[in-house]
Amino acid sequence: MSKQYLKMRFGSLNISWRKAVIAAAAASGFYAAGSTPALADFRVCNATQNLVGVAIGYRARAGWISEGWWHIDASSCKTLIEGPLESRYYYLYAEDAARGGRWEGDIDMCVADKEFKIAGVTDCFARGFQRAGFQEYDTGEQENWMVQLTDGPTPDPTAGDGPATVTGTPDP
Repeated sequence: MSKQYLKMRFGSLNISWRKAVIAAAAASGFYAAGSTPALADFRVCNATQNLVGVAIGYRARAGWISEGWWHIDASSCKTLIEGPLESRYYYLYAEDAARGGRWEGDIDMCVADKEFKIAGVTDCFARGFQRAGFQEYDTGEQENWMVQLTDGPTPDPTAGDGPATVTGTPDP
């Protein structure tokens, strides 16, 4: 970029050439920074060929929280919690929208049919919610974590397509 071009481009703003270069560099830096993904978060990747609904549970200062639903398209990822993780343990429950399979665990938490954020994990039915078994993830106090939902074998071969495997790893 020539000085003459910069003078013409920024001339009406009465900005010196040096200030114009600094402003352009800063603007391009902000643009680049805005296009990079966050380095600390809790992400779920759907490695199946179907839409998946996901709910997450965690312990907050005020108590247990479960929330959902995030819809994650086939072969894509979605960030459920942005920024550094504040808890060591997170809990995940997911359902395959097409086949009805579930990714579940032994930790009971409340869920709802529509989008929800529920405080507490007891008396789900009495409070008008359903109960679902969430899988626990020990993040080892990492600042970020990724869970990948994949198709997998069912424990009972006569059951057809069933629950898929779930893996959780620190997200590099």
